[in-house]
Amino acid sequence: MSLAIVHSRALDGLLAPEVTVEVHLANGLPSFTLVGLADTEVKEARERVRAALSNSGLEFPVNKRITVNLAPADLPKESGRFDLPIALGILAAMGHVDVGKLAELEFAGELSLGGELRPVRGALPMALALHRQLPGVRQRGLVLPHASACEAALVDSARVHGARHLLEVVEALRPDGQGTGADLPRARAQIPALRDRVVPDMRDVRGQSAAKRALEVAAGGGHSLLMVGPPGTGKSMLAQRFLGLLPELTQDEALSSAAVLSLAGHFDAAGWRQRVLRAPHHTASSVALVGGGSPPRPGEISLAHHGVLFLDELPEFPRAALEALREPLETGHITISRAARRHDFPARFQLVGAMNPCPCGHFGNPIKACRCTPDMVARYQGRLSGPLLDRIDVQVEVPAVPPEVLARSPDGEATASIAARVQTARSRQLQRQGVLNAELSGALLDEHAQADPAALAFLQAACTKLGWSGRAYHRVLKLARTVADLAGAPSIASAHMAEAIQHRRVLAAA
Repeated sequence: MSLAIVHSRALDGLLAPEVTVEVHLANGLPSFTLVGLADTEVKEARERVRAALSNSGLEFPVNKRITVNLAPADLPKESGRFDLPIALGILAAMGHVDVGKLAELEFAGELSLGGELRPVRGALPMALALHRQLPGVRQRGLVLPHASACEAALVDSARVHGARHLLEVVEALRPDGQGTGADLPRARAQIPALRDRVVPDMRDVRGQSAAKRALEVAAGGGHSLLMVGPPGTGKSMLAQRFLGLLPELTQDEALSSAAVLSLAGHFDAAGWRQRVLRAPHHTASSVALVGGGSPPRPGEISLAHHGVLFLDELPEFPRAALEALREPLETGHITISRAARRHDFPARFQLVGAMNPCPCGHFGNPIKACRCTPDMVARYQGRLSGPLLDRIDVQVEVPAVPPEVLARSPDGEATASIAARVQTARSRQLQRQGVLNAELSGALLDEHAQADPAALAFLQAACTKLGWSGRAYHRVLKLARTVADLAGAPSIASAHMAEAIQHRRVLAAA
């Protein structure tokens, strides 16, 4: 048989569309042609496949004209994931591999020159694509390099097989009566002993009771947070301890987060079901933050999906990068559109920002005088646009603490006890409305964020006096609902509303 068909999958954002690898052997001048909108990495498979087959003791058709087509032709293909299916297609076209067995499987893997299989990016999205196939469609098995197979096997319903060398795959696919005919071993989700996440304890933070309460409220409802204060007051220290307040990921959340990390090649099985903390430097571009490139890759906001995105020195980030955060903060996803492709990435992250109130950092500091002019302070704070600040739920001041007060302050409350209250509040929200308070909108907000008449009147008066927008009104209402949940109250009272308003400070007041 001179024509063979092998099934594989490409990566298109978080999707893994099916790719048919067609291999044809014909008489004529010896050549190896690869078509189908292949990137340079894919075209280099010709040399890797040739060397891998020869060094594995397998026959390579040196006197044939080899044509490999990666269909569909209009779908871009990148990386070395097509090495394994191309090699198997050549062997199948020569009659060395059972075509019937090939039809039941999908393959992806990069080959070394010696035939070893190297891991590929996006193993989890490939397994999820098989899992999401329409009912009634026969699900193929997935053959991957061993390390990638252990990752893909986290999707329970996917039939994943792992191999370490090309010869293992070939032996399992020999025609009946040849070779061992042994089936490839079924891959299992091999999660190493999960490392204990070393998160600094909130007990280390002395003083700053208002800021610690703001962190608890933000964690309790999934709200974004901005801390403003002079340098050295503990903003970064508090942010590093914020992750310890959040509960472990659910199975679905863990898969969703791991799929994005797998696409970028950052998935670590030892951190399974643990939330990630992404802290890019303030020189990061808008593409680095929200994603982009060719082909488009997920940015920091997507890599922090179901985790925390910490932006220290917030005003120092490029203006375009900060403005690109506005839509994801509202919707929980990002759409990257280019001339030829359009990609959607999830971005349900918690933003934690920290900044100084002025260029010298001491505006409003009772301990050290500020040397900035009012115009300099206004320009510095003006680097954060009003629409962006409007989308940050909690805005809290982290004031300077005098050394003598710091020395006699007792240790703070332990992270474990605060995390227990956060977990109770989150469980109450999910049981009541199915989402966290920060994600409430429309009819759900009207139904579940019910406030006493006095509390509503208080909020309306505050909005009128402070000139808050309708978005700010609803975000304070969500904050008050979280404060009430932390207190175990069925409805929002005036005290809950007052605390929520206090947590949403205007930047100029800091």
